Amino acid sequence: MHETEVNDLSDDADYAASMQQGSSSFARSDSGRRSSSGETDGAEIVYLKDNVTIHPTQFASERIRGRLKLIKQGTALFMTWIPYKGQNSNARLTEKDKNLYTIRAVPFSDIKSIRRHNPTIGWQYIIVVLTSGLAFPPLYFYNGGVREFLATVKQQSFLVRSAEDANVFVVNDFQDPLQRTLSSLELPRAVSVLNSPSTSVASNESPASGNQEKTDGSAFDSISSGVRQNGRQRQKTNDPARDLSIQVLEKFSLVTRFARETTSQLFREAHMDGYVANERRKQDQSLVDYPQIPASNDSPKVPDEVPVVSDSLELDKLSLVWGKPRQPPLGPEEWATFLDSEGRVMDEKALKKRIFYGGVEHSLRKELWPCLLEYHAYDSTYAEREYLVSVKKLEYETLKNQWQSISPAQARKFTKFRERKGLIEKDVVRTDRSLPFYDGDDNPNVNLLHDILLTYSFYNFDLGYCQGMSDLLSPILFVMKDESESFWCFVSLMDRLGPNFNRDQNGMHSQLFALSKLVEILDSPLHNYFNQNDCLNYFFCFRWILIQFKRELEYEKTMRLWEVLWTHYLSEHLHLYVCVAILKRYRSKIMGEQMDFDTLLKFINELSGHIDLDAILRDAEALCLCAGENGAACIPPGTPPSLPVEEASMYAQQDDDIL
Repeated sequence: MHETEVNDLSDDADYAASMQQGSSSFARSDSGRRSSSGETDGAEIVYLKDNVTIHPTQFASERIRGRLKLIKQGTALFMTWIPYKGQNSNARLTEKDKNLYTIRAVPFSDIKSIRRHNPTIGWQYIIVVLTSGLAFPPLYFYNGGVREFLATVKQQSFLVRSAEDANVFVVNDFQDPLQRTLSSLELPRAVSVLNSPSTSVASNESPASGNQEKTDGSAFDSISSGVRQNGRQRQKTNDPARDLSIQVLEKFSLVTRFARETTSQLFREAHMDGYVANERRKQDQSLVDYPQIPASNDSPKVPDEVPVVSDSLELDKLSLVWGKPRQPPLGPEEWATFLDSEGRVMDEKALKKRIFYGGVEHSLRKELWPCLLEYHAYDSTYAEREYLVSVKKLEYETLKNQWQSISPAQARKFTKFRERKGLIEKDVVRTDRSLPFYDGDDNPNVNLLHDILLTYSFYNFDLGYCQGMSDLLSPILFVMKDESESFWCFVSLMDRLGPNFNRDQNGMHSQLFALSKLVEILDSPLHNYFNQNDCLNYFFCFRWILIQFKRELEYEKTMRLWEVLWTHYLSEHLHLYVCVAILKRYRSKIMGEQMDFDTLLKFINELSGHIDLDAILRDAEALCLCAGENGAACIPPGTPPSLPVEEASMYAQQDDDIL
């Protein structure tokens, strides 16, 4: 996220007003930075706003004014709000009650989202929601400045606008585990973690608490609570200020309830309410104590450097539907039996079933993949498909010409174009270069990858380009060998997987949530283990889902898995059951070695190249059949790769240029 985007506030009335009315505050802020720097060993005040007010009751006389600060300590960002001393008190709200509202050094790693309100009549205010689900009372900005506050947070941390609600800004809560997952995948732009705050504050880096600003009642105490480290909650030291703040939120229940009810519950909480109740209602005892799937005879052989052995799980007394044996890939002669004389597929369901159990021979993929991706209709004739190819080729050339016609002078004034073009150029030269198809200098296929991806960024300008898309395009171009047809097949695939790359990550969180619920009903011991070890976010499966196991399997096996998934034969979310099957297969090792999040993430990454695809597909099939309606009820409607997604707001405000 670039500073040019963060600082573009010239069109904001609040910003102009705050600069005019609050110049004295920022003058004090500069001196505060200097004094704070000396007093707190490197702490820097990056934002300061006076007369930010809390309304604990409906009475104007009981409003509490204070000073709001954003303080940067190292790479971490903290928020404080300190009420002014000596305000008019009354019998209904004592000075002690007012002081209970103090917010002392809350790290942004503990903040889930910020909701902005711009009422037609009245003052702007924000509601800060913590990852624990608690929300501070609304903070009212009498002199404007909400936009500047958000811009400062965005500059110092990772902040994106929610696609569901334009007034909700989500604070990055992935932290270091996700950073490491994306680093291993080389996908830093899939979920931008640039300038994200550190997830821990070392004891020797904590700001000193002995020296405080006493002239206005504000303070910057030691930062000791609520800090997440390595995906797990650290042991919290007792923080009286935090405890008192929670007591206030409970004491003034109306304020707390108002704050929570008016804040969008994003990601997991958005799905939990409807589906947990439904799941419990439908789930029977046989799924609570789900029979374990024994490992197949052809368990994967793993080299010594990755000492991983598949579990030999016992068979429960309850009956179990087994995954059927895999079949040889569909060949040309058998493929011809599915077609009539004009090229129409006579039995679409039977064809999908056949591909589901065996895949397709490579020579047929160029003909069948466009059907599986629904670029060509199954009931189309040879002539109709040929005509569509010619029409779409012309349309592609028109799209491609949009960026090819941009002159160097125009490009210098087109920041988004330069950014996307540069990012694509960096990615394509490191995508599957070990394959002969993409190997060597000045490889024309690498150039085709570049042109297709840049054209797609113009075709779907809201989504643009994110790292990881080149991984999804590479096998398609390898199969289709044609620029235009590869582009339109890629468009069809991104219609399904595009939400994986949304900036607010709702698409990914929806799938990770569904995966968590599937493990809960299909392997309750493993679910309980993850729960006890703070692994229920399932971020260790992030790479699997984002690019559909592309980095976990050999190239040929990746293509076979994809065509199986594209059939949607048993479920359009079979990839989630594949995740469960892999986790279930290695359950005893995960639990036996007491893996924490870091160890589990390392273990999952080391499985790359050592997964027995046929065995996993059989297990995934069995899991899908046994889960049945209970499994389907765990997956929220619209979870990728559901088709079609026809919403204009699907990729709304992805670039988030202006807060």
